[in-house]
Amino acid sequence: MNRIFAEPGWPEVSVGEQRELWVKYVWNYYEIMDRLRKNHPELEIESCSGGGGRIDLGVLRYVDEVWTSDNTEAFDRLQIQEGFSQAYAAKFMSAWVTDVPNANGRSTPLRYRFLVAMQGALGIGSNLNKFTEADTKLATQMVALDKRIRETVQFGSLYRLLSPRTNDTTANEYVSKDGKEAVVFAFRHSQQYSTDPPTIHLQGLDPQGVYQLELWDGTMLKKSSGAYLMENGINVKLRGDFDSTAVLLHHSSR
Repeated sequence: MNRIFAEPGWPEVSVGEQRELWVKYVWNYYEIMDRLRKNHPELEIESCSGGGGRIDLGVLRYVDEVWTSDNTEAFDRLQIQEGFSQAYAAKFMSAWVTDVPNANGRSTPLRYRFLVAMQGALGIGSNLNKFTEADTKLATQMVALDKRIRETVQFGSLYRLLSPRTNDTTANEYVSKDGKEAVVFAFRHSQQYSTDPPTIHLQGLDPQGVYQLELWDGTMLKKSSGAYLMENGINVKLRGDFDSTAVLLHHSSR
């Protein structure tokens, strides 16, 4: 159901029972979804917008993901996705890369849009026919990166390190179930007076473990211990407006 009933009614039953229309509607909806699932187990189903309040724990038994919001503007989505993640797992959060300018008339870089969307279930809603050669190359690189980190993001533990509600820099960290991999996403809204973004202190790492750090583009950084990364943090180079990066961490024995 994409909207509420305009004129709800159930004249066949008493006035006292008519309120049950809403409950029975939901039960019947679940029954239809259950039959679809049983008859078509490979069918991928997306539920309608979570932003409209049309997501609940019951429907998550039957769908693969939820259309998070009609607002797909990347900067706005940082707050929308932060709120969504308070209740629901990243694997349910449909997150699309769309064309710019978007909502608010804002244009954000393609890499920024991809990295925002890769924190959920990545989709591409852009017109690929309008991509430049450089856009296509970057998109190919980003999709390959998403395939590498998808399991960690969608099934790992989320640590909200810097909130878009309180900082000009947003940072989220995802740690895989086995603790062997982690990925940190960082976004900067704008830079003033050539200041650096804040140091990002990581969480959920093995204090005794050693981690190989890798940038989103494959550039290898120096190894650091989990204790150092959590105590001293990492510094990322985010310059200008709407800059973004991702850092991958690979647990190693030495």
